[in-house]
Parts: sequence; C-alpha cells; structure tokens
Amino acid sequence: MNLQVPSVARRAGLALLTLAVMAAGSPYADSAAARPPITGLSHVALYTAHPAASGRFYLHDLGATKGTDFENAAGVRYYFAPTQFVEVLPLPAGWTSLSRLDAVAFTTTNAEAMRRYLDSRGIAVPRRVQRGRDGSQWFDVKDPEGNDIQFVQPPAHPPAMPLNRLSRHIIHAGFIIHDRALEDTFYRGVLGFRPYWYGGMTDGNPTWFSRQVPNGTDWVEYMVVDPPHGRGIPPGMSSSTVGVLDHFSLGVWNMETAYNLLWNGNRLEGQDNLPKIGRDAKWQLNLIDPDGTRAEIMELRPVGKPCCSPFTASHPTY
Repeated sequence: MNLQVPSVARRAGLALLTLAVMAAGSPYADSAAARPPITGLSHVALYTAHPAASGRFYLHDLGATKGTDFENAAGVRYYFAPTQFVEVLPLPAGWTSLSRLDAVAFTTTNAEAMRRYLDSRGIAVPRRVQRGRDGSQWFDVKDPEGNDIQFVQPPAHPPAMPLNRLSRHIIHAGFIIHDRALEDTFYRGVLGFRPYWYGGMTDGNPTWFSRQVPNGTDWVEYMVVDPPHGRGIPPGMSSSTVGVLDHFSLGVWNMETAYNLLWNGNRLEGQDNLPKIGRDAKWQLNLIDPDGTRAEIMELRPVGKPCCSPFTASHPTY
C-alpha cells in the first residue's frame, strides 16, 4: 500500500527530523552562535586606469602610507591604519563597466569560522580560505545582487606605520543596489548588521540606508537606484554618478582642521567641492580620485538633527 503523507504533516515531520539531527550534534546546530565577530571595514578595492595619478591622490592628497599588496601582486595598498587600506588594482584589459569598485572587505576575527558559518546559511563560499605572506586570511562571496564582498582576518602582527594626520579610520563604504529588502536578507539576516541611519535628497524618498557591522561602528551604505529589481548600473547612468554612489569615507574629528590641512598642504588641486553639512547633519567634504571614485571626508558625529531618521546605533570613533 502506497500511503500519501499530507503536505502539512510532511513539513512537520521534516521539521522534527531537522531538530533531531541538530540535537544529535550537527556542527551547525546553532548557526547564529557559529558566526564569528565582524568588527569593521578592512578595505575597499578599486580599479585605476591612472596608477601614477592615483598614487599621488592617495599618498599626497589623502596622506596614506604605501604598502605591499599581499593579495594581488599587481596591486598597491594605501594604508590609513595598520588594518585598513584602499587596495588599488590595474584596470583589467577589456573592462567595460563604468564602476571602478572591485570589492568591499570586512574584518572578522576568524576567516575559516566565517566561511563555515556562511556555508551553513546557504551562501556559496569557496572551498578554503586564502592566506597571504603577511599571515592574513580571506575569502570572497557575492551578496544577493552580485556585489563582491570579502571577509578578512588580519595578520597577527600588522605593519607599523606613521600616523595619518588627515584620518586613520575608514568609517564606511557605499555602493549601488536596487532592492533594499533583498540585500537585507544577507547583511541583516545572515550577517547581523544593524540599522544606523537612512536618508535621501528629499525627506519623503530615502535612498541611502546605512547598515552597521554587528561588532563595531563601521557601516556599509546602500545607494538605492531604480529599477527596484534590477542589478548593477542602470542604463543611462553617467560614469560620474557611478563614481559618486560607489564610494568610501574617511572619518575626521573636525572638518575645519581637516580642510585646513588639505588646503595648506596643496592637496586640493583639481578638486572643486567645499565642506558642507550633509543630510545626516555631519560635516563632509567630497573629493574625487583620478578614476572618478568619491572619497568622502566625514566628521564622526552630527552637529544637529539629521533628516529623515534618527541615528539608531553608536557613532564611530578613532
């Protein structure tokens, strides 16, 4: 006799079986507890077609320290802190995208544990982490819209470097997305990021959504564009707009001090923006690198009430 099990009963039975397997000692019985800390931003990887000009921008203008790229021998790292840098890579031959953003990387305390955790949550991961000569470990995944996201375990002994007088903290990175709810399934649902602030050019139409790492104050900023269920760069968007939306931000204590440093050091050649108070009520200054990517200089705290929403998590510090 071939008995048909009703669908509801079948689902209930599968749920009980799953619980039984977990109770029997599945290595991912508590996937939330298996997620290691995500403490902040590690780096942003960008492509350049102008390596000499790019080097001057990051070294002279932004005051970074040049270092070896242990992940890609063709690249250069521009450090703002011992474990935070902008990775600049040569533009690949035949590159047709308007975007110069390659990847956004987050710092974790245990890359292998993070790889296993994401695997347990159904995220496609590589079979093993990669290891650098400096002792760092990392791997890459794709978020729901196909953006390249990397998780990095820093080396036990990061390089020593002089203090950057402009900034020593990359506080956030932003990039183009289309579907906030879809992206939240990954950043909030899987990774545990939390809301920090949202806003936009007008109060009634928020298009910037900040998601803060679960174990620190750095954040990723969704730069939402139409169409709602699209992917990548919308047709007709200019390269300058893409470069403004795909960006990273350096935190500073005081904008007047930062601007005086840039002005008196002749670091503003070719730049035409001035400091202003953004919609989040923080002083900011937008600089553009030689390939069109925005480097946003931002005060760590607001000077008044922001538009659109209150802040709902802690502000960054040095």
